[in-house]
Amino acid sequence: MINSHIIQLLAPKIQTFPSGKEFIYLVGPIKLPVSLGGETKTFQWYSWMKSDKAMESGELIESLAAAELAERQQSSVLVYGDFAEAQDAMIRMHSICHTGDIFGSKRCDCGFQLEQSMTMIAAHGAGALFYLANHEGRGIGLFSKAMAYILQEEGLDTVDANLQLGFTDDARNYDDAIAVLRALRTAPVTLITNNPRKLAALQEAGLNVGGRVPLWGDRSSFNEKYLQTKVSRSGHLAENDGWAGAETLLPHAQA
Repeated sequence: MINSHIIQLLAPKIQTFPSGKEFIYLVGPIKLPVSLGGETKTFQWYSWMKSDKAMESGELIESLAAAELAERQQSSVLVYGDFAEAQDAMIRMHSICHTGDIFGSKRCDCGFQLEQSMTMIAAHGAGALFYLANHEGRGIGLFSKAMAYILQEEGLDTVDANLQLGFTDDARNYDDAIAVLRALRTAPVTLITNNPRKLAALQEAGLNVGGRVPLWGDRSSFNEKYLQTKVSRSGHLAENDGWAGAETLLPHAQA
């Protein structure tokens, strides 16, 4: 049994709200000092998990030790400034990239985008970075991503590698992140992205998206094909860099 005092300390930090037929449990905020550009910026960190069972805070806390959560992935969100009330706030829906975010792989630009978006949010004064743990490899998982990398080394691009493994080009879903965003803020947000599918997902959910800010950089010989594929085959929006197809938007993402 968990000590009742421990439950009393933790319970006020837990929010519960429905997501379809399941429930999202959001814990936070937790102060998280982060080094950005040689300076320390303090973010407020949240993590969330989903369950098909409705539980009181105490029951949830009691269940954690037996839940084997390390065998699954939980997502989180870094909040900066007065995210709930600020007139303007920037958000980034960042898909986990084990190789880029952790190891600093140059096969993609994910690590750069992670740090740069945090820097942009801090400079703006208010915002949130959603770190989406079930998005590895555009939703195919880390093990499948490793196999996709092998196919890429044989000449396939990112899209064809996923398709040849039986996946769609992009299997990511933003429903849970959108539910958490609604719980934290109702005012307009500006989305940091080059991907119109992310913009469309928020708009189709009825969220108040006031604009989009691009995030390109860290281009090298190692990821040039990867970045070109994002634009030419996945519909990402390149900003004034001369790549064909850069201005193609989804019909419902013309905001």
